[in-house]
Amino acid sequence: MSKPKVFEKPTGVKDYLPEAVRQLRNIERNVLDCMSAWGYEQIITPTMEYYDTVGVASSTSDQKLFKLLNKRGTTLVLRSDMTAPIARVVASLLKDKMFPVRLSYHSNVFRAIEEEAGRVAEFFQTGVELVGDPSPEADAEVVALAIASLKAAGVDRFKIAIGHVGFLNGLLEEALPSDRAAQEQLKECLLSRDYVGYRDYLKGLRLQAHVQQELEDILRLRGGGEICDAALQLSVNATARKSIAHLCDIWEVLKAYGVSEHVLIDLTMIGDFSYYTGMTFEGYAADLGFPVVSGGRYDNLLEQFGRPAAATGFALKTTRILELLGAEREEQQERVLVRYTAEGRAAALAKAQELRRSGVSAVTERVEAQLLLQDESAANGNRGTDYTRVLVYGNDGAEGGSGQ
Repeated sequence: MSKPKVFEKPTGVKDYLPEAVRQLRNIERNVLDCMSAWGYEQIITPTMEYYDTVGVASSTSDQKLFKLLNKRGTTLVLRSDMTAPIARVVASLLKDKMFPVRLSYHSNVFRAIEEEAGRVAEFFQTGVELVGDPSPEADAEVVALAIASLKAAGVDRFKIAIGHVGFLNGLLEEALPSDRAAQEQLKECLLSRDYVGYRDYLKGLRLQAHVQQELEDILRLRGGGEICDAALQLSVNATARKSIAHLCDIWEVLKAYGVSEHVLIDLTMIGDFSYYTGMTFEGYAADLGFPVVSGGRYDNLLEQFGRPAAATGFALKTTRILELLGAEREEQQERVLVRYTAEGRAAALAKAQELRRSGVSAVTERVEAQLLLQDESAANGNRGTDYTRVLVYGNDGAEGGSGQ
């Protein structure tokens, strides 16, 4: 294996230059402030976790985990999401805290990837977990907060699609009671949005005409509150009907929040993670083909850490939002270059401190007297565009403007 070149970095990771970092921190700050206003407190967990605890409990498939060994030979993983680490904390360090618990985070996570263009192995997420509340109000709260968070991040045009894993599970159990493999294959088609493959696989099952029609009809169950009524007519399965009733309640709460215009009920939504047990959702921005937020209910995860509890939450795909907003260059923050000679040093450094206290970025630079009065671009090389103003302090200690 060849040795990496001196400027190479591993596949799937990237460097963030100052402009991107400013945008990323701005997104992070605005979103966390929004979450705080809803009562969510920020938490930070370790980058590394034990494989046998958080790694196993994680939603991420084993082959996508980054694994390493410590000196004792114990297998560790780089965190692949934040939900499992937060579940560990809620069940241990916060075991005496009464439910519900509302926590927020902004963190980098790691997932091993195939070497494909556009895929990243390290990325940022900003999200919340609401633990200890099984109600439709809790599910609606995280959806409404996801909408508020997207707006706080600067994403204006988006749509949230919500579904319920229980509806699809109940419907497939009713239609294919003894064919678990077929149920899983149909779910896989829906998960990958392969609707052509879904229809083709259904035809190959040679089901009764009315059963096949029912399973094909779910592809058309997308819309507003009317979809709840249509879904209730589709199945008599108790699990499916209970799930739809829960989803209908969520919809009513979202209407009360005044955000239903951003939401679409999509009963083919089953969620990307195996631990989802109820409502799931994804949000798509108008100018990006990938989801910018996803979440849902995962009532079985906390049990793995010894404190059974209902839970729901979401994660903003902060890195994707950064890509989406990347073309929208922020107005440049005021940044002043204060140049001075030896004699003008005291006045110049005092001015720089004054600027910094007022929130202005100030950079100081000592130059020889003969250079101080030269043209700015000549004196600074190509740095002239880095600053909104240049102040000069010469031998008399008095302030002068750029080029004076």
